[in-house]
Amino acid sequence: MPKQRAHGDGGLYWSETRQRWIAEITIGYTPAGRRITRKAAGRTKTEAKTKLKEVLRDHEDGLAIAPSDYTVERAVNDWLSYGLSGRDEDTIKLYTNICRTHVIPALGKRKFRDPERRNELSVEDVDRWLAAKAVTLSTRTLQIMHSCLNRAVKRAMARDKVKRNVVELCSVPTGIAGRPSKALTFAQADAVLRAAEGTRMHAYIVLSLLTGARTEELRALTWDHVDLDGDPQANPPIPPYMAVWRSVRVGGDTKTRKSRRTLALPTRCVQVLKDHQARQQQTQGTSWKEAGLVFPSEVGTELDASNVRRAFRNVIKKAKGIDPKEWTPRELRHSFVSLLSDSGLPLEEISRLVGHSSTAVTELVYRKQIRPVVQSGALAMDRIFGSSDPPQ
Repeated sequence: MPKQRAHGDGGLYWSETRQRWIAEITIGYTPAGRRITRKAAGRTKTEAKTKLKEVLRDHEDGLAIAPSDYTVERAVNDWLSYGLSGRDEDTIKLYTNICRTHVIPALGKRKFRDPERRNELSVEDVDRWLAAKAVTLSTRTLQIMHSCLNRAVKRAMARDKVKRNVVELCSVPTGIAGRPSKALTFAQADAVLRAAEGTRMHAYIVLSLLTGARTEELRALTWDHVDLDGDPQANPPIPPYMAVWRSVRVGGDTKTRKSRRTLALPTRCVQVLKDHQARQQQTQGTSWKEAGLVFPSEVGTELDASNVRRAFRNVIKKAKGIDPKEWTPRELRHSFVSLLSDSGLPLEEISRLVGHSSTAVTELVYRKQIRPVVQSGALAMDRIFGSSDPPQ
């Protein structure tokens, strides 16, 4: 006679339907008096009992058992639906596109817990996936892909649906090199300024090139943050300036704390902005929506990045010897750094002007040739480009 199992050991029986041994144990009762059970299946009695022990360990650790159909696709979709609250709309679109283009098609069917161990997500799965994508995608895209999957799994773990995050154990490989940012030479910058004259982008390009402000900062700049007169009678005198305190980022704040800065305006910028303001007031139609923006759309609303890129390339097309496909608006900021560096301005001062948290970013990323009002940039740009009179 086989030995009878002790009380509390649970049951063990053969399932003809599944062709597996089933180990089952009662872990409690519902308020209605119904038993709460946990089961595990195996090809042998020992395998079934071993798996049941794992299930009980998870239960004792406070971990609910993920449903057998809980897959990577479900975890990612849950994160996209409920885990991106408060994020910028463009960020949500980016993450959604990344997940549905790269993550779900490759790993979506993998389970986080598979009793048969045949379709369970592993570290090797993630490593192979990233390595295959590294052949055709940039390092930055790989980082976003890894981050999206990692956050989705972490969210599932916080809800007791996943026991172990294998994604966090994987490193991101190096992808294909992207197009490096460039900086305009003085001759090219002068050609761009000439080409911009008489266009709606004239003031935008002049301000971006001669102050180094980010495109996201200029798109959010308002007239109440611009003083075109200053206060010559103050002690010390206050020159014309713009307060770079906002951006189009979520929450309206600048990229970093040091990015919030007040910059003196070069003389050329002051004159161009005065002309721009007068022209803006004259061209306001009946559909104009007043938002106080320095660089609004044709109806007064905030410009988006594609508007700026399109208008900038239309200007570049008119500049001699410059291919519009090779330049973007943000490279006006790179050009600002390089032109100041060439003029002899110390790196520390350039870093302050562009609002970098350290000189390392200025040196490695932006410089291509090698809270009071900060006036050094305006003085240097006046020296480089001259005063308010545009080049003839």
